[in-house]
Amino acid sequence: MAEQLTGGWIDALAVVNAGSVTSWPSRRIRMPSVHINDESPAKPLRVTLIGSRYFGAAVLAVLQREEVDIARVVVPVADDRLAAAAHTAGIEVVVLDTPKLVSADAVAKGTDLIIAAHSHARVSSEALARATMGGIGFHPSLLPRHRGIAAVEWTIRSGDPIAGGSIYHLAERMDAGAIAAQDWCFVRPGETARELWERALAPMGLALMAQVVRHARKHRTLPAKPQDEQFATTAPLFTDSAPAAAQRSWPPRG
Repeated sequence: MAEQLTGGWIDALAVVNAGSVTSWPSRRIRMPSVHINDESPAKPLRVTLIGSRYFGAAVLAVLQREEVDIARVVVPVADDRLAAAAHTAGIEVVVLDTPKLVSADAVAKGTDLIIAAHSHARVSSEALARATMGGIGFHPSLLPRHRGIAAVEWTIRSGDPIAGGSIYHLAERMDAGAIAAQDWCFVRPGETARELWERALAPMGLALMAQVVRHARKHRTLPAKPQDEQFATTAPLFTDSAPAAAQRSWPPRG
């Protein structure tokens, strides 16, 4: 028996984080009418989530709302906030032997998609090969600008009037995989990196992640637009002597 659902207007940001609507302009999206055939339900999207801390736990909550099959959660340390949330939800938790590397055996069998959420561990090519759709992560910049661990800090240091976020395909080179989804926001005068992250970029990342997960669940594929290398810059960790030249083009020319 097929059931028709009537389309309507929703607030895309409010679905993910209602508390951010008053501080960051939301977008209203026309949701089309869809048909659901309840006689042949779609196979659930099976996910291995790799991450840590607040953003990892927030992405876990998004995946639960999206009703995906969270096969396993992978964390760098046992007492991580994400690990606690996964244990509460009855989800298997694996602690990495090497916090900076995700090996193939950390990925659950039958995984469709690996999702990285505030993970500083490199996901090996062998691990990515364990997932039928590979892996995605959220980076708090408009890639290819500000590739690196301190993207939000470099956004402020560089005086960028506009910031953004990207869901990108995990690849051998850090933050260099194809883009699955992007969005942007203005940077307020005098705003700190932490303020920008909490006000706009974290909620944006959750909304974008939900968008891409829905696409993957429906189509069993991921959007993929190659990054334009001519606009690539790096965002290394700050040091007191970090020169402005750290915002060099990548790869180097000449």
